[in-house]
Amino acid sequence: MGHSAAVWDYRAATEITKDWNGIHQIVLRTPRGASAQVSLHGAQVTSWRNEHGEELLFTSSKAIFKAPKAIRGGIPICFPQFGNCGSLELHGFVRNRMWAIDDNPPPLPANDSSGKSFIDLVLKSSEEDMKCWPYSFEFHLRVSLTTDGDLTLISRVRNINGKPFSFSFAYHTYLLVSDISEIRIEGLETLDYLDNLFQKERFTEQGDAITFESEVDRVYLSSPNIIAVLDHERKRTFVIRKDGLPDVAVWNPWEKKSKSMSDFGDEEYKQMLCVDGAVIEKPVNLKPGEEWTGRLQLSIVPSSFCSDHLGLDRSDL
Repeated sequence: MGHSAAVWDYRAATEITKDWNGIHQIVLRTPRGASAQVSLHGAQVTSWRNEHGEELLFTSSKAIFKAPKAIRGGIPICFPQFGNCGSLELHGFVRNRMWAIDDNPPPLPANDSSGKSFIDLVLKSSEEDMKCWPYSFEFHLRVSLTTDGDLTLISRVRNINGKPFSFSFAYHTYLLVSDISEIRIEGLETLDYLDNLFQKERFTEQGDAITFESEVDRVYLSSPNIIAVLDHERKRTFVIRKDGLPDVAVWNPWEKKSKSMSDFGDEEYKQMLCVDGAVIEKPVNLKPGEEWTGRLQLSIVPSSFCSDHLGLDRSDL
């Protein structure tokens, strides 16, 4: 079917290229010029730009874009394990696997398809995966951009195994910020959190917002479905909306930890912050044939758009 000049062809707005390692990259575009890039290596979103072409996700200048090393930046997918909370490699193995474009994905609700530039990817457990994690699964991921440039990731994990399994999960989202000392997170105040710097000891957040002046590595529990990350210098706010993801991991390595990571610049901690929609404290349990869905939406609003408009601290969260 032909398209008039006034109609945006979302399929035509999806471009497939190869990087210098020969790995396919999918580029999504919107009519207003926003874009996102997804690598088949790990199904990882490696770039998200607004309509002015400004990058919104952090990627380290020392990141290694070659399997089997995970890419330091963007949005790695952590499954079936977050961090080192199990026997598998750090953050699980799907971020180090080669995914496939899914030409016939299971249907999603209409509002997750219409008016968006999107790509569907799939990963099915291999014999290699079964050696380290002996369960059969199908993992379907849709990455989409709305006309306004909002980035949405929808993960669906199905148990095609003969026995139940459990997993933890996170969208390990590296936000690009102007100066970490000028950043505040709203929506996590008063919550309990597990502090990975103190052997996962449980504390209660005391501040009216989260700010940063040293290393932070925490998992906030039973969090609201809307979180705001305010960047004072850039006068803009990341709004994180999530569903099926009760926890939020917050991480900045600060100076000492930065210097110990070979794929991370010594000073780059100043320009990044990880705020991850996640399932960590209480793993997902899937019976044979069951499916779990975890949804993340990232958007940018001017910081003058105050937190009251976002519904933060409201009873419906």
